Amino acid sequence: RPSTSSGNATSTSPGDEPRNSARPETNDADPDLKARWLSLSKPGPIAAYHDRSDGGLWAAACEMAFAGATGLELEVTDLASLFSEELGVLLAVHPENEAEVLRVLADHGLADLTSVVGLTTPDRRVHVRATGGEELLNEDLRDLAQAWDEVSWRMTKLRDNPECADEEHAAFGADTPGLVTEPTYDPTDDIAAPFINTGARPVVAILREQGVNSHVETAYAFAAAGFDSYDVHMTDLQNGRFDLGDAIGLVAGGGFSYGDTLGAGEGWARSILFNPALTEAFAAFFARPDTFGLGICNGCQMFAAVADIIPGAEAWPVFTRNRSEQFEGRLSQVEILDSPSLFFAGMAGSKLPVAVAHGEGLADFSVRGDLASVVRAGRFIDAFGNPATTYPANPNGSPDGLTAVTTIDGRFTAMMPHPERVARNAQLSLTPAPVGQESPWQRMFRNARVWVD
Repeated sequence: RPSTSSGNATSTSPGDEPRNSARPETNDADPDLKARWLSLSKPGPIAAYHDRSDGGLWAAACEMAFAGATGLELEVTDLASLFSEELGVLLAVHPENEAEVLRVLADHGLADLTSVVGLTTPDRRVHVRATGGEELLNEDLRDLAQAWDEVSWRMTKLRDNPECADEEHAAFGADTPGLVTEPTYDPTDDIAAPFINTGARPVVAILREQGVNSHVETAYAFAAAGFDSYDVHMTDLQNGRFDLGDAIGLVAGGGFSYGDTLGAGEGWARSILFNPALTEAFAAFFARPDTFGLGICNGCQMFAAVADIIPGAEAWPVFTRNRSEQFEGRLSQVEILDSPSLFFAGMAGSKLPVAVAHGEGLADFSVRGDLASVVRAGRFIDAFGNPATTYPANPNGSPDGLTAVTTIDGRFTAMMPHPERVARNAQLSLTPAPVGQESPWQRMFRNARVWVD
């Protein structure tokens, strides 16, 4: 893909005036250009974008190559022009779209400030040549990536778990496949549509506690699948404003209950277990054969802490502090396993990226549960599809990459990742599908609607 560098790419030496001193001011940006820029990128001819700032064209190009795991060939007037930090951007453009992008930039008076500076290559090397053909640099992409990451790695070793820091550094720049979206089903097939068309909308209680912040996305995902999503705060249950007997589904949302203090999900569970009336209400809900439940992230930790009153959850672990000793917020690769979980019906074998955002996601069987007999529903995997055992492919250190468990009958599932935060392609930053469609993760919410009927 040719890369187009837009902006002033000239260099300035100490004591000298710039060879081109006409610098565009950021507050003089053409509103029409902004609109055209958006039209080119949502989605459009522009495949990637990087501002040219600290480190100039060289840093911007290398960072784009690291992210894309691809080689580069750059052509510049001289070595110094690689390091100009003047206002500018670097664009990655598919070859068939190069002419259109150049035309749009020219239409807005940027033709003289725009040049094609290179293209991507499959050899995972970064080649830099002068305009006359002289080779200025020829470096291995992994060597450059390791050098770029070294300062962060050494700082992280002092701050976090040093083993995790070493594992992350060793993986950075490695020649491995990236994240993939490989569902084993058709994500556009709305299997819940026949049930939605009946007009019946079963009630699902979206349960939250102080600080929980994913209830809106969760409510949307279930509503789009044909449910009536009820916003139920714990105080609604404590004060009798909502009766779990009126709901078919119960979802404990993700987020930061109690400010995400350590063991926050455990505290949420204790507001149930230390209240005899609520303990009885939840136990009765879990025991009904027509109900289902889902615990996500903080709610996963809460579900695990009340596993003693969930039939078939005896082998579930508790979820404790991440092995990295840090909050983990990233997009991770997950494989859906063959299990009785009603949420994952027909999804086994799918490899999907998903949002993770947790500080305590390590499945700990030393306190509770049984690793050998727990019913596994999902696991983190590495770039080659194997169970993730090292950081950051396994962001929390759970054994065998375990990240979702279910009950023996599949009615109740607890998972650490956030499917509700990527239920639409517009939310999922890595997808080849149209932005307006639901993502492959919406299938699990549709599965719940099908199960009800």
